[in-house]
Amino acid sequence: MALLLLTGVLGGCDRQSPPSGQAAANDMAAGNAAIAMTPDEVPSTKGDDDQAAFKFTLDRSKKGTPAPKFTFAAPGGGDATLQDFAGKPLLVNLWATWCTPCVAEMPTLDGVAGSYAGKGLQVLTISQDSQGAERVDAFFAKRKFKHLKAWLDPENQFGFHYATGLLPTSVLYDAEGKEVARVIGAMDWEGPEAKALLEEATG
Repeated sequence: MALLLLTGVLGGCDRQSPPSGQAAANDMAAGNAAIAMTPDEVPSTKGDDDQAAFKFTLDRSKKGTPAPKFTFAAPGGGDATLQDFAGKPLLVNLWATWCTPCVAEMPTLDGVAGSYAGKGLQVLTISQDSQGAERVDAFFAKRKFKHLKAWLDPENQFGFHYATGLLPTSVLYDAEGKEVARVIGAMDWEGPEAKALLEEATG
């Protein structure tokens, strides 16, 4: 319970609670007006606002735990499991379009997906949006990420399994499919703390 309270202070989104219509409208007014957004989607931010969003807790208590075997939706349809990526290090990121810290860290996830591709790292951004592809595909179409793809888990299987209670939550696995660490909250994945974690999994 103390961990959940701490991480709530550190800047995450309640996994079960997208913002109300009024809160979403306020987010839209404060954001980038050039990008049309759906009612519960938040804008990407830049500069100092991003840095304020990068608050997280590092949890190594589940180190060595094997990846779960849930089936989730692959980009463009079809099913996938984490075991489909066996033999390579894997970064699983749970996020939602309505979660401001999630959106803030997405460009940094896109960056490491490109810069660590040579080391075999796969980055899966798995949406927890209950509307599924309708909401998430539109989000990706606007952002035009170079390396990330729209994976979907509208039933929140991963969220309930990891049980952090917050988004974003990221879990790093080594090439053997064993957990290295999890990050509860938003991290700058191109920053020094993230680099140390990624090197641990890919080195």
